[in-house]
Amino acid sequence: MKYLKTTLTALTLAFGVAGFAHAAPIEIKFSHVVAENTPKGQMAIKFQQLIAERMPDKVEVKVYPNSQLFGDNKVLEAMILGDVEMAAPSVSKFNKYTKKLQIFDLPFLFKDMDAVDRFQQSDSGQELLNSLKKKGYVGLGYLHNGMKQISASSPLQVPADAKGKKFRIMSSDVLAAQFEAIDAVPLKKPFSEVFTLLQTRAIDGQENTWSNIYSKKFFEVQPYITQSDHGVLDYLVVTSAEFWMGLPDDVRADVKTTLDEAIVYGNKVANDKAMADKQAIIDSGRSKVIVLSDDDRQQWIESMKPVWKQFEKEIGPELIQAAVASNQ
Repeated sequence: MKYLKTTLTALTLAFGVAGFAHAAPIEIKFSHVVAENTPKGQMAIKFQQLIAERMPDKVEVKVYPNSQLFGDNKVLEAMILGDVEMAAPSVSKFNKYTKKLQIFDLPFLFKDMDAVDRFQQSDSGQELLNSLKKKGYVGLGYLHNGMKQISASSPLQVPADAKGKKFRIMSSDVLAAQFEAIDAVPLKKPFSEVFTLLQTRAIDGQENTWSNIYSKKFFEVQPYITQSDHGVLDYLVVTSAEFWMGLPDDVRADVKTTLDEAIVYGNKVANDKAMADKQAIIDSGRSKVIVLSDDDRQQWIESMKPVWKQFEKEIGPELIQAAVASNQ
């Protein structure tokens, strides 16, 4: 009997250890809405590859591009429900959780992506990553796409050219105010619908980066693109606080380090692709790129800059000043 007990105990331990050794890796479903050849798409693939190389038995990343799993309007709700673990919506999508992140939608706030980087890596920028914790989310890092341009069915040289025209925007009150400031009509529509809306002339134009305009083929259905560099399109890589804090400490640290590396890679891709995709659009002959003179650009700035004052109280004047300082 004693031998039987010992044998059963040994078998139990053996099966227990074997079961533990073959435990399924933690799954991270990474959902995003753009194509795989965009900076965000490339970052997600790099993250997936690095995790597969470094943590094959502990973590598995599954990437779902092109809104295959969720659109940006649903993914944050799905995250809280545990249906997806990681996403990178545009910063504009977080406005209903914290008004401070509206700073990234203010027109003509940053002169270039280097200024954006300086602000995001500053104490003020890093504090913004933690501004979502009370809502159940953890900001893990900023991912660039690039500076935004305005495309349209007719030439936009000065703000008056946009009067009465309908432009698709993301779900952002700041972006709505930006187009209202030039007497245009902003329409909040999902990213996945933009091509069809442009193709059918349901809208007159939209704002986006060179990368998105090229990868989503907007240039094929928009004869004019104004090189305005009027705003930044950035993403916030985010997860749920429940999922993140539920990871073992060592796994969480390794995943964060790997993600940081993938974000650096994604931001380099964004930089490289911006000019390459712009040139590809020009070479296609499908869209005319309008370069603004200094005087014309100043008209756009003067027309849109009052939006800062409109949202200063919600965002915080100190935060806006910190962003302005990053241009130096």
